[in-house]
Amino acid sequence: MREDVDAPIFNMAMRTADMLVNMFGPRCEVAVHDFSDLKKSLVYLAGNVTGREMGSPSTDLVLNELTKPVAEIEDIPNYKTRLPNGITMKSSTIFLRDAGNQVVGALCINYDISMMMQYETEMQEFLMFNGTEEKSETFYSTVQEVIEDMVGQVLSGFKKAPSMLSLEEKIECVRQLQDKGAFLIKGSTEYLASVLGVSKFTIYNYLQKIRIQAEYQLEC
Repeated sequence: MREDVDAPIFNMAMRTADMLVNMFGPRCEVAVHDFSDLKKSLVYLAGNVTGREMGSPSTDLVLNELTKPVAEIEDIPNYKTRLPNGITMKSSTIFLRDAGNQVVGALCINYDISMMMQYETEMQEFLMFNGTEEKSETFYSTVQEVIEDMVGQVLSGFKKAPSMLSLEEKIECVRQLQDKGAFLIKGSTEYLASVLGVSKFTIYNYLQKIRIQAEYQLEC
């Protein structure tokens, strides 16, 4: 590496490389390139994912960028790269510039995401559901919560106070709750009766009417 006015730039790049690998672990590699000799530009390597050694040449991606006018050379963030052995990496290249804005080197970050991609595939398989329809299910702490919520859901559909419901609407309320299985829960009849302002025997009568209507429709 050059021992000139650019030395502080590369010193900072190497310290940054060490810090990044120390932070992100062994799947992270950070390379520092000195473009004073492109044939052996790799002058520092923290971590090692690509299997390169000191003195390795610049990559084709970097060389391609260096063919541009200095003012057009831009950092390359967050791109996908793949090694011959199948390792997939997430990479970024930051070009180092001197006081005159000339590009003198690069800090290249490579992170092996192969295992993460495998986890992603497994997670996608795990998170798949049968069918596309989302089921509605509420989880309660007490039986009373179940009853109150089911009754509340049905009554909300009538857009009026329970005391203002007509006879037909009350019977329809009971019908919907029966379809939901509300009357399988002990205490639901008494609770619904108190909400509608009728006796539990009236609820039984409604249920009887509903059953008779259902039997008549079957016969027809």
